[in-house]
Amino acid sequence: MNRTLPSVRRPDPGPEDTAVTRQGTADAPATRQGTADAPVTSRPGPWRRGPVLTALALLLGLLMLLHARVPNRVGNLGSLLETFLPWCGLFVPVLLAGVLWRRSASAAVALLLPVTVWLSLFGGLLGGASRPAGDLTVVSHNVGADNPDPAGTARDLAASGADMLALLEITPQARGTYEKELASAYPYHAVRGTVGLWSKLPLTGTRPVDTARDYGPLAETKPVESRLADTRALRTTVATDHGPLAVYVAHLGSVRFNPRGGFGTADRDRGAQALGEAVAAEQNERVVLLGDLNGSTDDRALDGLTAQLRSVHDAAGSGFGFSWPARFPVVRIDQILVRGVEPASSWVLPATGSDHLPVAAGINW
Repeated sequence: MNRTLPSVRRPDPGPEDTAVTRQGTADAPATRQGTADAPVTSRPGPWRRGPVLTALALLLGLLMLLHARVPNRVGNLGSLLETFLPWCGLFVPVLLAGVLWRRSASAAVALLLPVTVWLSLFGGLLGGASRPAGDLTVVSHNVGADNPDPAGTARDLAASGADMLALLEITPQARGTYEKELASAYPYHAVRGTVGLWSKLPLTGTRPVDTARDYGPLAETKPVESRLADTRALRTTVATDHGPLAVYVAHLGSVRFNPRGGFGTADRDRGAQALGEAVAAEQNERVVLLGDLNGSTDDRALDGLTAQLRSVHDAAGSGFGFSWPARFPVVRIDQILVRGVEPASSWVLPATGSDHLPVAAGINW
């Protein structure tokens, strides 16, 4: 027999039941964090922001400060860095932009190191333009073996009014052109191998200088004349009203860069050492060295020369005086170094048909 049970209607919850239900919900384990209870992630303070920028700024400053400690054992990295050392300053505005973007106080303070080091190294070159001045004006120019217009180059150099012109990379084909075009302005000249000096003052005692281009056991068996047949350096004496002046004209070996071998400077370095020894043996107290040294005066490979001679540009020039390549100069490898005379001024002449720019200097007695 089937019975249908009457339905029982449950009463609506009263205030007490509602309170209990709410209390139970509050006491139950939370399954989702409420918005009001969400943790707030605080942004690092200005002294804790930009640790990478801080590290990069310190690294840049130390790299410039301690550039002489960068080893040359692997790919001559030290010489490569020193050749382009002024360009390290380009990283400063890049880092500054990062500092401003990150608003990092620590990185801003760290950036003071590379700025201070760069200014101590190159700040003296940021003055006004150096005006031609001096008792004696000299010009050094790698005229370029592939120069398409040696006659025009000679005329441009003569127009500078310099008392002496040092020409480098003179080819046998172009030598006669230079001699013809410069004869009227420069009655005295001497050429040895691929380098020469044209002068308004008398020259005596010109001789080639061995820059160790021909080296090794086999070279020792050759006559001196044979080893110096293709010389790239000479030494001569210029007669001045203030006494004799020893002038060296030199073109050191080229440098090469490739990914495997790195910065190849062996030929240049041997020549710099040999030339430094020749200058050290020089008896005349007044010395001028003109030439393409294929290196900046910051490069440690030229220490044997820069320890004895002063760069006129470093002492009396303005700007960086970059001389190569002529279309967009990025480094000064054409140098005028002196001893026993005072640097007065230094400047760069307009481009000729060469891939180098001519460099000029004025010196005082």
